[in-house]
Amino acid sequence: MEDFEVPGDGEFMQLVQEVSAGLLAKGWKMACAESCTGGWIAKCCTDRAGSSAWFERGFVTYSNAAKMDMLGVDSATLDKAGAVSREVALQMASGARRQAGVDIALAVTGIAGPDGGTPEKPVGTVWFAWSIADRSEAEMIRFKGDRDAVRRQSVAHTLQGLIGRLES
Repeated sequence: MEDFEVPGDGEFMQLVQEVSAGLLAKGWKMACAESCTGGWIAKCCTDRAGSSAWFERGFVTYSNAAKMDMLGVDSATLDKAGAVSREVALQMASGARRQAGVDIALAVTGIAGPDGGTPEKPVGTVWFAWSIADRSEAEMIRFKGDRDAVRRQSVAHTLQGLIGRLES
C-alpha cells in the first residue's frame, strides 16, 4: 500500500490547469475512461472554463458490460485478468482514444472499497493506463484510506501521469 497525501479540490484545479496547458501547447484533445472514479476526472477537467478546446469526452464504464460495449474491452480478458488489471486498463485507454478519435486517452480501474478486495487485489488496488498514438503504458498503485481517499488519490495520480506524458 502506497502512502500518498489525499488531494483536495485546489490540487485538482492546479493539475487540470497543467493538463490544459500541455494539451493546448500540443494542439491535442483528450478522452478518459473511468471505472472506480465514476467520472470524477471528467468532472475535474470540465470544471475548467474553455475545456472544450482540449477535452473531447469521458466514458464512465463502471460495469464490465459498459467496458465491453463502450470501449471494446475483450470479454475473455475480463474473464481471465479481471476488471482491475493491467490488460483491462490498457484496453480501456486504447478503446477510449479510438472511440473518441483523440490524441491521448487515460483510463483508471480499481477497487475503492470498502468491499470488493481480495488477497491478490486488496481494497486500494488501482490500475492506470495512458494511450498515445503508437504507445500505451500502464501502472498499478495500492493506495491507503477509505473509499473517498482512494478515489481522490486515483484522480490526482491519473492527471499527474497525463502531465508527465504530455511533457515527454
